[in-house]
Amino acid sequence: MNAIATSSSHGYGAQITRIPRDTEYDAFARVTRLLRNASADNDRLKIIDAVDHNNRLWTILSSDLLSEGNKLPDNAKAGLLSLADFSLRHGRAVMLRKLSVEVLIDINMSIMKGLRGEVQA
Repeated sequence: MNAIATSSSHGYGAQITRIPRDTEYDAFARVTRLLRNASADNDRLKIIDAVDHNNRLWTILSSDLLSEGNKLPDNAKAGLLSLADFSLRHGRAVMLRKLSVEVLIDINMSIMKGLRGEVQA
């Protein structure tokens, strides 16, 4: 297991142990919060910035999925790469004012639920 003990303490001095899944969840949470806030403000510059952050996250994820060291099953990699491609294309359309940012938020929320092991119906 690739656990990372952080230097900050939690509770009664116990160290927090983080796994890569936690880091991935945090990255999706930050980007999704940017998307939500930009959408709520209906601010074009904020939306473009948030979508840019989302696109960078999905690009990094795609690179990781394609790396030789990635241990996910091939069908999971293929599904995530397809989702990454869709998210990137949708993000470009959002920037061109053709589509809504809400779909990107929904996708990210689904990924976050999966990272937390929540069962989706």
